[in-house]
Amino acid sequence: MKKVHLIQADITAFAVHAIVNSANKSLLGGGGLDYVIHKKAGPLMKEECVRLNQEKGGCPTGQAEVTTAGNLPAKYLIHAVGPRWLDGEHNEPQLLCDAYSNALFKANEIHALTVSFPCISTGVYGFPPQKAAEIAIGTILSMLPQYDHVAEVFFICREDENYLISLYTTKIDNSLK
Repeated sequence: MKKVHLIQADITAFAVHAIVNSANKSLLGGGGLDYVIHKKAGPLMKEECVRLNQEKGGCPTGQAEVTTAGNLPAKYLIHAVGPRWLDGEHNEPQLLCDAYSNALFKANEIHALTVSFPCISTGVYGFPPQKAAEIAIGTILSMLPQYDHVAEVFFICREDENYLISLYTTKIDNSLK
């Protein structure tokens, strides 16, 4: 049976098969969680991101790429590029849905049994948290049954994201009714 959890923790210290990073298009590190992940993962992961940037020009918004997790307590990092919130009229909801679904697809492709997701695009990218929660939970709950390998998904909220926990909990509860 597939499981979805919502917890408050440091995603960089949470042991899973794959950690999803809320990345930017260059994959070379940015602000917020992306910065922290790049700093903690170390040089091997950074080298892979540089290679992906040189070979593919980075990663388009809504897509995802896989690298080693370096020094993090996971085997893989899945770099999902969420959209910047402009006004909701520039395909932002679909792009956020795509970021979650493509990250989950990549997780299944690499046979990750457990995957942790951050709140993609809700930080420096300014996506409205309520709308992001609906998209994140809705996307994962609808896509997860299709995949053979991924058994457990963890939505990880940082301590300063306490307000998101009730949003995500409400969405999970409503989706399971």
